[in-house]
Amino acid sequence: MKTVEDVFKKIHKAAKQEKVEVYVVGGYIRDILLGKKDTKDIDCMVVGSGINFARSFDVAVDKVGSLIEFPDFDTARYIIETPNIMIEFAGARAEAYDQKSRKPKVAEATLEQDLSRRDFTVNAMAASVEVFTKKVTLVALKKKLVDLFEGSKDLKNKLLRTPLDPDSTFSDDPLRMLRAIRFAGQLDFSITPEAMESIHRNRGRIKIISGERVQEELLKMLATKKPSVSLTLLYQTKLLDEILPEVSALKGVEEVFGHQHKDNLVHSFLVVDNIAEQSEDVWLRLTGLFHDIGKTGTKKFVPMIGWTFHGHEHLGKKLFYGIAKRLKFSRERTDYIAKLIRWHLQPISLMDDGITDSAVRRLIVTMGELIGDLLILGRGDITTGNPNKKERRLKNYDNLAKKIVEVMDKDKLRNFQSPLRGDEIMSLCGLKPGPTVGKIKSAIEEAILDGIIPNEYEASREYFGKIKDQYLKLALDWEKA
Repeated sequence: MKTVEDVFKKIHKAAKQEKVEVYVVGGYIRDILLGKKDTKDIDCMVVGSGINFARSFDVAVDKVGSLIEFPDFDTARYIIETPNIMIEFAGARAEAYDQKSRKPKVAEATLEQDLSRRDFTVNAMAASVEVFTKKVTLVALKKKLVDLFEGSKDLKNKLLRTPLDPDSTFSDDPLRMLRAIRFAGQLDFSITPEAMESIHRNRGRIKIISGERVQEELLKMLATKKPSVSLTLLYQTKLLDEILPEVSALKGVEEVFGHQHKDNLVHSFLVVDNIAEQSEDVWLRLTGLFHDIGKTGTKKFVPMIGWTFHGHEHLGKKLFYGIAKRLKFSRERTDYIAKLIRWHLQPISLMDDGITDSAVRRLIVTMGELIGDLLILGRGDITTGNPNKKERRLKNYDNLAKKIVEVMDKDKLRNFQSPLRGDEIMSLCGLKPGPTVGKIKSAIEEAILDGIIPNEYEASREYFGKIKDQYLKLALDWEKA
């Protein structure tokens, strides 16, 4: 099988042999009608058993792919590497939900019943698999389209509407509320007022959704061209209060004696958009959303100075660890975001104090491989509406980036550590592994960072000779005490 059409021909042939009806449904239909041609995920509805048909299809194609079964939902996933396609075969089903879970009890159903239980009308259209056995045209597809809920009309009007009562749709499966907001951002669609009101009413139901699924939808929202569209909808429906109250708390402006601070929620959304213009990394965009979450807890009005947020980077890092635990971020991703939150003000302080080699060395060593992402975050953090001020601040970042490259090349800091290693220090001093060895090594590294000695072995060995006695004396005094 070399093409998508070849795959559909095999599905159609297997359907005739098994004497079952198979329809292509959901996003694949929607994307074709929108003119998208690179969709590789295909949802197939089988009027019968989805798993049984998937097994028959696997045999019919000589087991060229990988079959994964989900018996509780009569669903099977079939992955074919060439062409790169993932097919989901699901039996037509009706669903009954328990209030404490989004996992439904399923029962066999008709095509019409299956389409009615889908999330949005634009995803509730279907066409026989036969239509796709040759290059499909819009005219041919529209003639064969099963569109019971006017999904094609909503698609044309760029509207997200639920096939059934939205309260039922969202209460049954609260994840659909996040999907509505994500689709609005992805497709540049509007959500009907009835659906928006229903999301607001049912927002508390999102608590039954696992942290992993919330994380997944949030990352998809941030992967869009302008993430603030979805983020604003999250705030308007108050879903943001439920999933990220730390971010929601940033909303608002206080005034004391005529002094105002900026709306930190609006600022954070703008930062995410700015980062999206520079990088496709959703985790860096997510960092932009969280970088100021410590401001709510550190906000203070100081007479003669104005509003201050001293230490918000430290509090923000602490708050983020709670979010990461709740949304089930990996340790690697958690450490990445936490470090950028902690140090996101550092480039600004360098610019304020003057960009010295010593300060740049410390920034390079502290951030390591994250130095580039820190600069992107810093540039994204510039949201002033004053064009002259914005140009000046961006120019400062250009100068800092240039200085970083110069210092890294000159001082060989790409993989920095003391040229005099711990085992050699132990050998020269007759020490066993312990804190004194680490203190001597750190002292050498500090001397390099401060520019006292160059980042070279001979200079480090000579400096070691000058300082070792004082550290050995401290260690001896400690033992006597």
